[in-house]
Amino acid sequence: MRPSDPILQKRLSFAPWAEERTRRLPGVVPITMDQWLEVDDAYPAQMAERARLIESVPGKVLAMTDAARPAAEELFDTTLPLLAPLGFQITGDRASRPDGVSVALDRADPLRTLGLLVQQDLCLMQAGPEGHVLTGAVLCFPAGWTLTEKLGRAMFGIHVPVKKYTEDLGARVQRLMDGVQPGRPLMRGTAHHFGGPLHNPRSEAQGREPVGDLPWIRVERQVLLRLPETRAVAFSIHTQIVDPADLSPHQAAALAEFPIRHAA
Repeated sequence: MRPSDPILQKRLSFAPWAEERTRRLPGVVPITMDQWLEVDDAYPAQMAERARLIESVPGKVLAMTDAARPAAEELFDTTLPLLAPLGFQITGDRASRPDGVSVALDRADPLRTLGLLVQQDLCLMQAGPEGHVLTGAVLCFPAGWTLTEKLGRAMFGIHVPVKKYTEDLGARVQRLMDGVQPGRPLMRGTAHHFGGPLHNPRSEAQGREPVGDLPWIRVERQVLLRLPETRAVAFSIHTQIVDPADLSPHQAAALAEFPIRHAA
């Protein structure tokens, strides 16, 4: 593995181009609560990288406004009961992860704690005058954006550099954010050819990532989850990167028929 290589999965749990319902924007499908979180074959390596980032550069991967604290605590309370079926053991104030690592459960620091437990990046979106605003997140694996730039922005402001994010698409996404109901998460996915590291932040001033050697496919399994008490929306991102040779036969055949874009 070259030093710049990302952590790779050996299989994709979800390939958005391989299903009719998810290959076209916005490509949203309902899922159940027990389908929200995933633990895949890259869990130990991804979690080690998450811990390194959270400890070494917390200002880049963690943010929470005062307004987000009740929602972050509710997200913490919502997540913990869902972990046991995924291979976690929770005893008192500690959780043993599927890779055997023990994590202290600190509800006073909810996003940091969740960032050390689950592979998914977690963003909190709360309703505001201009739509849902990003008020908190643990974001270890951004694909070409930075948490410090986006915090406090509404959805359209967050997606300013994305050409495909038109006013019409923005309005459709806002309707989804408004309509998602507690206990009924909504899932969508993105995919592109990719050549960078797993932690791949880029400022808006840096522009679009240059197209070069793009040997892998990067997929984001994104889920919108309404928290019933605070009414905030948790936006989770499960990042998977694979060598095209590791796609399933169905995924490879669908990719040949429905090519995905290069990295943005």
